[in-house]
Amino acid sequence: MPPRVIAIDGPAGAGKSTVALRVARRLGWAYVDSGAMYRAAALKTVESGASPDDPAAVLSSLASADIQLDLRNHGWSILLDGRDVSEAIRSRAVALAASKVSQIPEVRSRLIAMQRRFAEGAGVVMEGRDIGTVVFPEAPVKIFLTAQPKERAKRRLDEEQEKGRKATLAEIEREIQRRDKLDAERATSPLRPAPDAMVLDTTGLTVPQVVERILVMAREKGFAANR
Repeated sequence: MPPRVIAIDGPAGAGKSTVALRVARRLGWAYVDSGAMYRAAALKTVESGASPDDPAAVLSSLASADIQLDLRNHGWSILLDGRDVSEAIRSRAVALAASKVSQIPEVRSRLIAMQRRFAEGAGVVMEGRDIGTVVFPEAPVKIFLTAQPKERAKRRLDEEQEKGRKATLAEIEREIQRRDKLDAERATSPLRPAPDAMVLDTTGLTVPQVVERILVMAREKGFAANR
């Protein structure tokens, strides 16, 4: 039997987190933000004083790290060594470090194994950059969300400003371009749509519109929404 998984991939700023969480709530399923797990690994690396560019140092810093998602909060809370780091992992410095840490094959193998365990039993909506291609290539519903670069940068800027963080549109655009390049060119699990994924450009679409399109696909696979 294929896993009860909806895989949502895409680049930064495409709206994956917001959309995936709403789809999960509509279905009554768990929500897993795989990117948060890589950010937690990056935070551990940074806090330990290791360089994200040094694979050996990264692996040493993560040797005893305990990374967990609190699924009781729809996977929105992430714990690092028992500490809630849900806000700490959202800094731009951690995001950039995560792009580097996530290129290390041993890190990906460890976190992918954790991600697959979340799908044992109950249904799960999981978002990231390689969910449909590597983590769950057999997922019955695969979505690749994207949007025009300026739209993605504007969304990310709005998020930063809502949290009281200072940033400019130009800075965010440069960071997104850098993240895109790192994610697309990495040797392990590069960012790309799965061959059978529905590519959905969210530019100009509202969140409810995107959610409904995904739920249509879910219904076609026999997954009924709660409301």
